[in-house]
Amino acid sequence: MADHRLKPITPLGHDVPHSVTLGPVTITEVVDTALASLAARMGEGKAVADIADAAGIPLPPPGKAAKAATYATFWLSPDMWMVEAPFATHEDIVAILKPHFGETASITEQTDAWARFDVTGADLPAMFERLCNFDLRAHGPGSATRTVIEHLGCYVVIRAEGHLSVIGPRSSAASVFHALETAARSAF
Repeated sequence: MADHRLKPITPLGHDVPHSVTLGPVTITEVVDTALASLAARMGEGKAVADIADAAGIPLPPPGKAAKAATYATFWLSPDMWMVEAPFATHEDIVAILKPHFGETASITEQTDAWARFDVTGADLPAMFERLCNFDLRAHGPGSATRTVIEHLGCYVVIRAEGHLSVIGPRSSAASVFHALETAARSAF
């Protein structure tokens, strides 16, 4: 039998998460988060909400994100959310969530489909007005949306003042990172 020595790499192809600081902005590749989409099945919205509440999984309204002790979530569409949890304890996030929800929800593994970049620093609105149509000045912490960055469908989640996440397709991670770097260079 072959002895395969596989080694995980980040979405940008590195051994460890890549980070760059450009002026007052730091862009960091985040790889320690497990992701799953959670969609209530037809007629099961109330049951999913009750189960999520009991399991400590916040289900925010449209345009919002929320964080609890273990799980963080952001709204995707009616009765659908992206669930985030620490990768170290939730590597198989679907197997952890499925027993809670049973047949009331469809849960799909998303961890390897997306690349997350955290952007921190002062005056992020100046940077993001060059990137997308999500007006950071009009939205505060706990806001989230799907938008287009560099012709790619991405999610932007405002985690705190001066800290947000851009979650884009893993297959286009280098393009998303390049767009973030270019916007930071031109803004500052």
